[in-house]
Amino acid sequence: MKPLYANLTEPSPLQDGALRVIPLGGLGEVGRNMNVLEYDGKLLIVDCGVLFPEESQPGVDLILPDFSWIKDRLDDVVALVLTHGHEDHIGAVPYLAMQRPDIPTYGSDLTLAFTEPKLREHRLPTPDFHVVAGGDTVKLGPFDVEFITVTHSIPDALAVCVRTPAGTVLITGDFKIDHLPLDGRPTDLQALARIGAEGVDLFMVDSTNSEVPGFIPSEREIGPVLDRLVKDASGQVVVASFASHVHRVQLVMNAALASGRKVGLVGRSMERNMKIAQEKGYLTVPEGLIVDAAHLNELPPSERLWMVTGSQGEPMAALARISVGNHRSVTIDAGDTVILAASLIPGNETDVNRVINDLTRSGVNVFHRGNAKVHVSGHACQGELLTFYNLVRPTNVMPIHGEIRHLIANGQLAVSTGVDPARIALADGGVTVDLKDGDARISGQVPCERVYVDGKSIGDISEDELAQRRTLAAEGFVSIFAVVDKDMGQVLSAPVIRAIGMAEESSVFDEILPELTTALEDAAAPGGVDAYTLQQVMRRVLGRWVSRRLRRRPMIVPVVVLQ
Repeated sequence: MKPLYANLTEPSPLQDGALRVIPLGGLGEVGRNMNVLEYDGKLLIVDCGVLFPEESQPGVDLILPDFSWIKDRLDDVVALVLTHGHEDHIGAVPYLAMQRPDIPTYGSDLTLAFTEPKLREHRLPTPDFHVVAGGDTVKLGPFDVEFITVTHSIPDALAVCVRTPAGTVLITGDFKIDHLPLDGRPTDLQALARIGAEGVDLFMVDSTNSEVPGFIPSEREIGPVLDRLVKDASGQVVVASFASHVHRVQLVMNAALASGRKVGLVGRSMERNMKIAQEKGYLTVPEGLIVDAAHLNELPPSERLWMVTGSQGEPMAALARISVGNHRSVTIDAGDTVILAASLIPGNETDVNRVINDLTRSGVNVFHRGNAKVHVSGHACQGELLTFYNLVRPTNVMPIHGEIRHLIANGQLAVSTGVDPARIALADGGVTVDLKDGDARISGQVPCERVYVDGKSIGDISEDELAQRRTLAAEGFVSIFAVVDKDMGQVLSAPVIRAIGMAEESSVFDEILPELTTALEDAAAPGGVDAYTLQQVMRRVLGRWVSRRLRRRPMIVPVVVLQ
């Protein structure tokens, strides 16, 4: 296999007749999926998603793809194609629309229905949306695009086949093979086989579960487990899932109906998405099953079921607030049941475990994928990936959607089905791949930095600032203030220390004050005193003492006023 490249230069101008793939996110990470295809001076964007922050990124709300490479070429974009409605594929669409709001956007009915409210929230103009379905074909500039139905953990997911004179590119999006999906729309294996027989020059394949052997069980297998857990629960039931997981919510609705419980939806995104899904016919809910929170709380606990957001342990989401007893609508007691019916996104383990421990400490019965079959993945395992490779028989393969280890494992699966190892293009974020004359090769690298959203601030947070935030969160903050006579070089006001985010009593700093004063006096020179030099002296003395005495490395901000 071609290796993962490092220290690449910016790619040279695209050769005549060649097609370039530019991944601006989603490679080397699970999230912010975005790929750009370039041919004959025109660009086609496939997906535009976000990545959610980890605990090591305090204060960050979202992480966006890096639009810098296309910001001067937005007029060349012929369309944005969305494969499905998960946040890691549509969450960054509003931020792209801020730069060019009139990009024609293609996706399935449910995908676009989930995307439109995001644009409204940012007060962006009515989008140029075009609904497509499996089997449809559209011409977008020099790109002939065909859509193929695939099964995922959200309805209406699509794979995308892009045909150009340079060759045919098949992008799976996120997929699995479920022969009995709840919506009756299985992965269109016949279409994939037909496209494969016609010839696929570059196969871009979901890698998320490429290390997992076997096949993903059907979503239907979860139904009986949820039915039993809800039926056996003596108190109220809380089920946490992704707000876009319509199939899972349908199974929960079925379980609630069978056990005689009413359902309350908690979380703005859960309420909004399920309303959309119901209106579009993707969610079937009997009249009167869903009630508001006030009505539900009037019922006995054995007749209540809450469907909530926060399956990843997000501190401000519903489940985390419920677990610590500060949710305005839902209060749980010992003996109640909580079901985490969702996958665990890498990086969220600490938050999820904290929520589980808080719930368990309160006497709540907690069920999750570690102790009950309450979740199946929406991503293909090795068995399904091998099936796809054998159906499509691609000439070149570019693994996408996954961390580095997932991409490599996916490439190895392709090789096992007969793909030439030299035709596996293993690329990291920003590494470009050019397709010409049936050969896919690494051609260079474009910027692919993480763009952080903090409130209304977009892209203003640097890695250095994140490092400072981590220090503040983990080690605390100490300020030192002193006044020095600039002419005489005498300390007029002894250093005053204030500490934030440290467990120690403030009086502990009293023992270092004499040493700080002495160091200041020694460093101060009559008529030549330098505030910056004195500040660095205080930082050094206090820093050494805190490290030795308190075993900490806080952020230290010294201030010297010269009078």
